Amino acid sequence: MKKAKKRDENKVVYGTISLPMPLINRIKERIKGTGMPSVSSYVSFVLRQVLSSSPKALMNSEEAKEIQFKLKSLGY
Repeated sequence: MKKAKKRDENKVVYGTISLPMPLINRIKERIKGTGMPSVSSYVSFVLRQVLSSSPKALMNSEEAKEIQFKLKSLGY
C-alpha cells in the first residue's frame, strides 16, 4: 500500500480501500447517532487508534486466530 503523499503542507492525498458490503452495513449501523460523518471517517479513526497502540498490546495468538477465522468467513 502506498504511503499518503503530501502535496502541500496540510493536504493529504487519499486512496481507496474496498470492504465487504456486510461490514460496511455493520459500520453504518454502529455509527448511527454518534456524529461520525461517514464509514470512511470511522474506519480512519479506528485504524489510527489501532496503529498508535503498541504492537504487543494489540492481540494475543488466540485473538489473532479468531480474527483469521472471521476474515475467512467473509471470504478473505
